[in-house]
Amino acid sequence: MSHTTSSRPLPQEERNTATEEDLPADGRPEPAPDAAEAASDGGEAPAHAAEATPEQDTVASEGTDPDPATDLEAATESEAATESEVATEPDPAARPAPGWRDRHPAAARTLAWTTTVLAAALVLVTLLLPNDPARLTPAEFVRIPVEGIAGAALLLVLPQTVRRVAAVLAGVGLALLAILDVLDIGFIGTLGRGFNVVFDWPLLGDGASFLQDSIGPAGALGVEIGAVVLVLALLVLTALAVVRLSNLMARHRATAAGTTLALGTAWVLSAALGLQIAGAPVASRSTSDLVQARMDAVSATLKDERDFAKQAATDPYHSTPGSRLLTGLRGKDVIFTFIESYGRSAVQDPLMAPGVDEVLAKGTKRLRAAGYSARSGWLTSATYGGSSWLGHSTFLSGLWIDNQQRYRTVTAGDHLTLTKAFQRTGAWRTVGIMPGVTKGWPEASWYGLDHVYDSRELGYKGPKFSWSTMPDQYSLSAFQRLEHGRPHDKPLMSEIILTSSHNPWAPLPKTLPWNKVGDGSVYNSVEKAGKNPVDVWQQTDRVRTEYGKSIQYSLNSLISYVEKYGNKNTVLVFLGDHQPVAKVSGDHASRDVPVALVAHDPDVLKRISNWHWTPSLNPGHQAPVWRMDTFRDRFLKAYGPHPDSAVSPAAR
Repeated sequence: MSHTTSSRPLPQEERNTATEEDLPADGRPEPAPDAAEAASDGGEAPAHAAEATPEQDTVASEGTDPDPATDLEAATESEAATESEVATEPDPAARPAPGWRDRHPAAARTLAWTTTVLAAALVLVTLLLPNDPARLTPAEFVRIPVEGIAGAALLLVLPQTVRRVAAVLAGVGLALLAILDVLDIGFIGTLGRGFNVVFDWPLLGDGASFLQDSIGPAGALGVEIGAVVLVLALLVLTALAVVRLSNLMARHRATAAGTTLALGTAWVLSAALGLQIAGAPVASRSTSDLVQARMDAVSATLKDERDFAKQAATDPYHSTPGSRLLTGLRGKDVIFTFIESYGRSAVQDPLMAPGVDEVLAKGTKRLRAAGYSARSGWLTSATYGGSSWLGHSTFLSGLWIDNQQRYRTVTAGDHLTLTKAFQRTGAWRTVGIMPGVTKGWPEASWYGLDHVYDSRELGYKGPKFSWSTMPDQYSLSAFQRLEHGRPHDKPLMSEIILTSSHNPWAPLPKTLPWNKVGDGSVYNSVEKAGKNPVDVWQQTDRVRTEYGKSIQYSLNSLISYVEKYGNKNTVLVFLGDHQPVAKVSGDHASRDVPVALVAHDPDVLKRISNWHWTPSLNPGHQAPVWRMDTFRDRFLKAYGPHPDSAVSPAAR
């Protein structure tokens, strides 16, 4: 007797009512047990196992035994199906282990928030970083940057791909602006001016050379590597920070939009009310102002280059014949001497002035006893804290040369320098003593020097004193041996650069008896006993004290040289090239430097009586102050006839 068992599928509602108690511990439904396994366990076979097909019913009703081959095939298929189900079931042991974030969710959340806060702080610092060291105060970094608000609003409306690209570019741009701000801070602290993006890049190489001379090759290399790493890290980290913040805003768009709107409203109100924190406006637009200022500076630099080229091509003494130049100094040995970093601070600062003033006062008496008289005044240098060649060229050319581009322009032309005027007369042999020059110096021909003795030609066998290749007393001794003390058929016009007072002012040489200087090897013990620049620069007062001592040494060397080797035909003009760095001269110091003229012949000083200079080596507070570029024309006028054309306005 045949029979069929029918079963109907559960309604959808009933299939969905399975509770968590019906599921195993891992939350996944267990596979249905095989019918045979259920039977062997004494349980009922599942409904689908009891169902029979019409063909099976027919066979059963006819009492025919099933085909063994068919049964074997069916069993094989059933076993394969079972194995397939088992194979597709995930093995709990094969599942990936939980990650660090899954094991430590609280720490992961803390790290994520910390990273976000640091990213926001980095972006805020780059937006608000001032380019002036005087403004590096906490108040500068608690303001609302309008550039950040505008940038956030823009990132919110950009599509995903464009937003990421814009975020990376914005981060890199902010990092570059921050780097320029840091360069400004460094240049203001040393040169008294900001960094010029057009022509100041070569000065970074000069700074690296100075570091090498100050702290040695290994220390300088470490600083350079550190600087490069910091620059690269800033570029990468700032870009990543902006990307992270932009992604966060995209995930929380509504909150970000509301926050941006609130900050924008606060910025507008702060700007309208003029709110300030410790003197700094709450509503900041410093980044956009700095960008605009840099663009204006580039434009002004390019314009200045064109204007200065025209100015340098105009010279009232250009066509004056040599026979009419410097007639009041014929037969005199004229020495122009630049003392490195000899500025007004050296003779007027309460900490440094007492020692320097004493040297000048005693020097005036010593020279007077030797038959010399002196007059002194003030010149305002075209540079500050460094770039000595700008001061030298300004003094000798009669042009205001306050940047590297002007220097390149003027040295590429034929503008008459004071030293070249001596050469043009044919009445002097012109030489230069340049201990700071360590390689070829093509500007020598522009200056009008017949021969230049650089550091390689002065015969020095002693040690360097930090940046200075040799002590000033040795340079003067070499000048006496190589030129001044030798017989010659013409008087000498000499340009001498004294470098012992160059930054970092440690170690310092000592004044020796002139017959003990020799080839300079005597200075080995002096240099070893000197102070370490790193130790000196740890304290501002110590730096200023050592600077003052270096000026005293340079002045003593020069005064002593005139005493010993000068004669009735000696005429000495000495001056500082610029003030020392701000750490020594102080913030907002002037650019004034002392200048003095010493002569044995009274007629030489009589020609400058209308200059109203102080009758000593130390210019008084009431001594006149002139721009350094006016000296050339004043000097040429005092010691020779007027030029063929009108004297330039600067000399009037």
